[in-house]
Amino acid sequence: MKLIKYATILTSLSLVLIMACSQAPSGDTKTAEAKITDAASQSAKDVADIKAMEDRFIKAFAAKDVNGIMACYTPDASLVVFDLVPPRQYVGAPAYRKDFEELLALFPGPLDVSISDLEVTAAGGDVAFGHSIQHVAGTTKDGKKVDLTVRVTDGYKRVSGQWLIAHEHVSVPVDIFTGKADLTSKS
Repeated sequence: MKLIKYATILTSLSLVLIMACSQAPSGDTKTAEAKITDAASQSAKDVADIKAMEDRFIKAFAAKDVNGIMACYTPDASLVVFDLVPPRQYVGAPAYRKDFEELLALFPGPLDVSISDLEVTAAGGDVAFGHSIQHVAGTTKDGKKVDLTVRVTDGYKRVSGQWLIAHEHVSVPVDIFTGKADLTSKS
């Protein structure tokens, strides 16, 4: 008999809790829904802004416009880039600017630069990340043709309302049997 009484009490309490939880005030529900909608809208805007910045970067790179390239990066010592070529790590915008100046000086003619498979994640706040495949082709001063596809992972930071690259990692696949970079990979 006591068991039936406790079971009845527990069932009644469970029903009360279920009803209480399912009857949230309508104003709170609308506020929560509005916050979710606002957050999703802001995230979509952030993703669009970052993709537009990446497009500006690619256009500046193709135009060999170092100022335009560097306008896409944090302009101070907080920038960190892991690159393909020595020293493989650049700390600060001045160091990476110098790297771009030296790279672009190797190519007297036009560069073919493109970006594909760009995915960006921005979940609110001032930090986001993305990854892409980037392709560069051109002819060096000594007539050597360069055709390189790299994988790029970027960490973005909003600075004074503008999305900038604060951390970048550029890589190519490596053949695990030879330990050599696979420079022919196109993805």
